[in-house]
Amino acid sequence: MVSQVVPVEPFDLVVFGATGDLAQRKLIPALYHRLADGQMPDTARIIGVARTAIGREEFRAMASKALETHVAAADLTDDLRRRFLDCVDFVRLDVTGDEGWDALREALGRDENRVHAFYMSVAPRFFGSIALGIRKAGLAEGNVRIVVEKPLGHDLESAQALNRQLGKCFSETQIYRIDHYLGKETVQNLMALRFANTLFEPLWNAQYIDHVQITVAENVGIAGRGPYYDTIGAMRDMVQNHLLQLVCLTAMEPPAQFEPDAVRDEKLKVLKALEPLVDPAQVVRGQYRANGESGSYRQDAQNPDSHTESFIALKLGVSNWRWAGVPFYLRTGKRLRNRLSEIVVHFRKVPHSIFQGDHSHLHSNVLAIRLQPDEGITLSVTIKDPGPGGMRLTDTQLDMSFSSGLKRPVHRMPDAYERLVMDVIRGDQTLFMRGDEVEAAWRWSDRVIGGWQGQEAPHPYDAGSSGPEDALMLMHRDGRRWREIAT
Repeated sequence: MVSQVVPVEPFDLVVFGATGDLAQRKLIPALYHRLADGQMPDTARIIGVARTAIGREEFRAMASKALETHVAAADLTDDLRRRFLDCVDFVRLDVTGDEGWDALREALGRDENRVHAFYMSVAPRFFGSIALGIRKAGLAEGNVRIVVEKPLGHDLESAQALNRQLGKCFSETQIYRIDHYLGKETVQNLMALRFANTLFEPLWNAQYIDHVQITVAENVGIAGRGPYYDTIGAMRDMVQNHLLQLVCLTAMEPPAQFEPDAVRDEKLKVLKALEPLVDPAQVVRGQYRANGESGSYRQDAQNPDSHTESFIALKLGVSNWRWAGVPFYLRTGKRLRNRLSEIVVHFRKVPHSIFQGDHSHLHSNVLAIRLQPDEGITLSVTIKDPGPGGMRLTDTQLDMSFSSGLKRPVHRMPDAYERLVMDVIRGDQTLFMRGDEVEAAWRWSDRVIGGWQGQEAPHPYDAGSSGPEDALMLMHRDGRRWREIAT
């Protein structure tokens, strides 16, 4: 297997909020790695924009510090750092006013064939004013793309308002709504696994699949952003976007071709087919409490009476022929036992065992797609236990870790932002959400959130555990078990 890096054309990437955490922690290191791998040309420009009273050299020093902090020492060389910083520029601009736009227009120049990408690494309340400012400054014409980060609204109404704001200034083909989970290597491999192999797709339906589990567990709490998180909770922060996107990729029909709108059309069909959660028992909300040296959610949120969930587990169904009767179990939470993101497909057991003896300890085939950590795919199968003495069966795993399972060594798994930013430059919207997708996800999520208004506070769970006991019962009632969040 040969690694192929396809260089992109020269571009200008304007990063609004360039002095903020996302830009410094993710975007600058991602672009450095793309330069190091030969995908980003030396003639590309990264123009930081912020209202901070600094100049070009101060911003370059800030970018250099970000590289030292977030790029492995083995990957950071003086020559590459110099080449990268030569691409970096800065424009001081307050997006809520009129000053600074002329300087940005001058920095960009008038080459309409060159890709101009505007990345909004700012709070969502500034999206509208930035879009309008770009339009008023005459920068929205030509080969232009804009990138917006989540949260894409707080509910359906605000998401629709945001889409209208962006739509007044840009066409849908220019808007890139980023969900970094879709840029993860394993998420894309899920599509390759399904649609590039004859092995799984014939079995990818209710006849052969018993249920699907999707887990996004974090071992950190909300300290540092507690007051903000307390206004959204796990449902809005994770389920409405990341987890529902993973459901879409798992449940979607094969698109006619791997092309942006074809893929997004099929994802939209899944969102529209989600069954409404009318039974309160299908949703479990939790909130971590203090455990040892770990503080409680309410302490971190600075709200002793908070009813916001830091954990949510739910059971949903997809009403179509492929998935009728197959439950999808979703869970996500803060301060859990370990950091883990995975999609796990549990196949049905064989209808009849021809082998004598008690094999009740054996499990059905399980396909696990690990997003983090240690990206890869495992498939559990039943085999004969080696050795003489009769037919003894045992479970084993076929393991494909990307770090060791490929024919070529993988020095470093690219970060999701590396792929997504390059896709923006290439004009490929396949891994980005369309406006109607966002609204469909909020339409379903709003009904779920509305269903627990006025209910009791979230169930408490110990920091460092697997979540509240009621989440275990969500599956136990169906005769199933969550996969363990191993330490």
